Amino acid sequence: MSDDPITARLLRQAMPVFTTLASCLLVITIAAALYLGRDIFVPVTLAILLSFVLVPAVRLLRRIRVPRALAVMLVVIAAFGALLGIALLIANEAAQLAADLPRYQLTMRDKIASLKEATAGSGTLTRVIDMAQDIGAQLQPEAKDAVAEAAKAGSLDRPLHVQIAAAKVGLLGTLGAFAAPILHPLATTGLILIFTIFILLQREDLRNRAIRLAGSGDLRRTTAAIDDAVSRLSRFFLAQLCLNIAFGFVIGLGLWWIGVPNPILFGVLAAIMRFVPYVGAAISALLPLVVAAAVDPGWTMVIATAALFLVVEPIAGHVIEPLLYGHSTGLSPIAVILAATLWAFLWGPIGLVLATPITVCLVVLGRHIERLWFLDVILGDQPALSPPEIFYQRMLAGDPAEAIDQGELFLKARALVTYYDEVVLAGLLMAQEDLARGALDRARQGEVGTSLRTVVTRLGTRPVRRAKSGRAKTGNSETSAAVAAVGPDRQVAAIVRTQADLAPGWRGPRPVLCVSSRGPFDEAATLMLSQILGQHGLAAQVMSMAALRQGERPEVVEGIAMVCFSYLEPVSLSQIRLNVRQARQAIPGVRVLVGFWRERDPATLERLRRTISADVLVTSLNGALDAALRFSERRPDAVEAPAPAIPRLAGPAVPA
Repeated sequence: MSDDPITARLLRQAMPVFTTLASCLLVITIAAALYLGRDIFVPVTLAILLSFVLVPAVRLLRRIRVPRALAVMLVVIAAFGALLGIALLIANEAAQLAADLPRYQLTMRDKIASLKEATAGSGTLTRVIDMAQDIGAQLQPEAKDAVAEAAKAGSLDRPLHVQIAAAKVGLLGTLGAFAAPILHPLATTGLILIFTIFILLQREDLRNRAIRLAGSGDLRRTTAAIDDAVSRLSRFFLAQLCLNIAFGFVIGLGLWWIGVPNPILFGVLAAIMRFVPYVGAAISALLPLVVAAAVDPGWTMVIATAALFLVVEPIAGHVIEPLLYGHSTGLSPIAVILAATLWAFLWGPIGLVLATPITVCLVVLGRHIERLWFLDVILGDQPALSPPEIFYQRMLAGDPAEAIDQGELFLKARALVTYYDEVVLAGLLMAQEDLARGALDRARQGEVGTSLRTVVTRLGTRPVRRAKSGRAKTGNSETSAAVAAVGPDRQVAAIVRTQADLAPGWRGPRPVLCVSSRGPFDEAATLMLSQILGQHGLAAQVMSMAALRQGERPEVVEGIAMVCFSYLEPVSLSQIRLNVRQARQAIPGVRVLVGFWRERDPATLERLRRTISADVLVTSLNGALDAALRFSERRPDAVEAPAPAIPRLAGPAVPA
């Protein structure tokens, strides 16, 4: 950095631009290297993915005391032998299908004619069929009279074309022309074989090098992360491979039962194409449908083939996959589509098949290696923001409707008090912090406050959720992540008091008075407290401190058994102590609860309890609900006491 302050300031201002340009240049360089070096990177990538699948088999042989080298060779030879057998099977079946296609031309012509007759009144479909026939006719070679064509050659109408032929190539050139299409796949297969063997043999050494690159400062944590990532990837790829093989087997068996020719070919293609996300199964169904239409004079075989794919694919994708490796691959849908497009552009069809496995590897690395965290943010399916941050962002954006929708989905799995405590109240604290920093002007404070009241008012109408066994469906990944982050409900969330369960002094029409502080967001926190108490059998009313200081009285003044003071922002302890003392003077025998919704330090809380002299000090709505339910519980040996006297809530004696 320059010693000149002006130059240093300009460099600091330009640093984000330089960083962005360097990042773009790095991405372009990596993409160019992957594209130009695909002949090397594709075999290496295939070998790495294949090693994930073969690791469990090698470990199994190692457990029965087979030497490592022998175990690796046995597993690799078996795997490549199976792949070679599948390749030969595909080639044989494809050759047989190509030889049988001319026999199906008559059937296709009859079907086209029948379609034209059936759609004679439909001009659009008739034009489509005619266009298909014209294109087919154009593709067929024209039959020409060789004698007539030879007679016209050299005339004005048919000039004689002279073609200069290249010199005949030698023996080496001929061998090269024939050997190149064969040697390239063999070379690629050989590279995959060699890399797979050495990756399996040197697995521990490669793991140690990965730990060194990831950072060896915390060796235990890094080792556990790498081992967990490798184990998860191995299980995922093996489960996906087994599922796709089973899918191809079922498709092949179903096509054989239907009567479609070459069912083995179509079953193997279905198993391979299912590695392509979203559209792989649909693409694999096209060729069997065409062949079924060409073989069967009617439409029964086509309908049966379509029904087979429409039944088997949803079962495999929505029933069996979640049982094997969860409800998703850990990738966001947009990341899957983007990855498929990118890798298909870089590496062609093989990149399309490898897109999902490669992206899964990148996401796992991003979740376990701190330096690569951005990969999980970009490609993963987990929300980039925490549930409170998402809620607060929607309040800032003035979008309470979306927050209400997400809250209603959340309430299918958790109680309202849990949602208020872990999401809404935490979002309120973020708003309070922005307010303390001066980041929220008065207009934005009003907008956020209005959105908060809208959300709380709407969600407050939900009934209390009783505890249920099992896992409730929450609708989307964002809500599922929020439910997992907050954990289970507390036991108090399922308790609802009836009039018979309440102590005599708590049977008034509204036994709880909730008093909000002076902050712009305290009203929402106090409203949430009032709703929670009311839903659990303790009807409450809300008033602001400003209203009480002006001499206003609660709507119902008879039978107040507890006063709750709600504080979202820090206030003077002497003022809180005065409020507690005035509440007890105004309502003799009343319970006083003080809620500090932002304080979590145990030492500070203990000091506050000794200072403010309230009956209970809480920091969460669950804690406030638990305290209120304990205070209001009817004791079996309790003696019926007269109702509390009407409090004198007027003038300066009002809690302030």
